[in-house]
Amino acid sequence: MTAVLQDQLPGLEAVRRIVQPPADSGRQQTIQERFEQFHAHNPWVLSELERLVGECIDAKFSKISLGMLFEIIRYSYGRATLSADDFRLNNDFRSRYARLLTHEHPHWAPYIEVRALRTD
Repeated sequence: MTAVLQDQLPGLEAVRRIVQPPADSGRQQTIQERFEQFHAHNPWVLSELERLVGECIDAKFSKISLGMLFEIIRYSYGRATLSADDFRLNNDFRSRYARLLTHEHPHWAPYIEVRALRTD
């Protein structure tokens, strides 16, 4: 049986064309705009982060690093994420996911450090 790589998944190129910003847009998207687009096309990432945070809390972690969780997801899954750039799970989105997790689950706030944003 031949292995199928992420970049060879059927229909992936058609979906990439949908999520790619227009070439003539004239301005670069903000991190927040890119995150919102990424999140809309990859809802499984938030679900997986929620599962991992729950496991960390059950294991009595005092602090949870989104960087660590991103690396676990990268290591554990060969899933194709749909993104307009070349980064499957862009580190720029860590702070956005941290905020989303603490917004959706306020009781997790003591475990997840959220710093001030440097950019939009």
